[in-house]
Amino acid sequence: MFPTMTAPGDPDSIAHIIQVALAPAFLLSALATLLNVFSTRLGRVADKVDALSATLPGANGEARATLDRRLAYLRRRSLLLDLAVVLASLGGVMTGAAVLTLFVGALREGSAASVLFACFGLALICTILAILAFLAEILLAGRGVRLEVERKQDRAG
Repeated sequence: MFPTMTAPGDPDSIAHIIQVALAPAFLLSALATLLNVFSTRLGRVADKVDALSATLPGANGEARATLDRRLAYLRRRSLLLDLAVVLASLGGVMTGAAVLTLFVGALREGSAASVLFACFGLALICTILAILAFLAEILLAGRGVRLEVERKQDRAG
């Protein structure tokens, strides 16, 4: 897999493997930035839902219909943000899995598993699990926004 690998456990070989495995770090960084943007936007949607929901009980007629349309719009936005979060998170997980596959493949070809390999492999696994945990949390937050919209609309109606 790595033609520069001269001897198992050779520091140059290990360094080369880590360099190749770290190349996707730029993609992971971009995905993390996107996830940050998505979660910030979801927070703004939640704030708008709260603000509109506060005015819903006193609204009637045309004002009520306008508020309902705006809340439905915000609900659609939260669903799209959930989709974006799922796709970006899956992209991050797949990138991490690809790096882990590359790493494990190189480890299989080398006969010595050093502490460096173990630490780096654990770091990749933790990164993948962190992205999955973030995905679960942001989906719960999006679901909470939609439930709040429904609750406010039911109370006002």
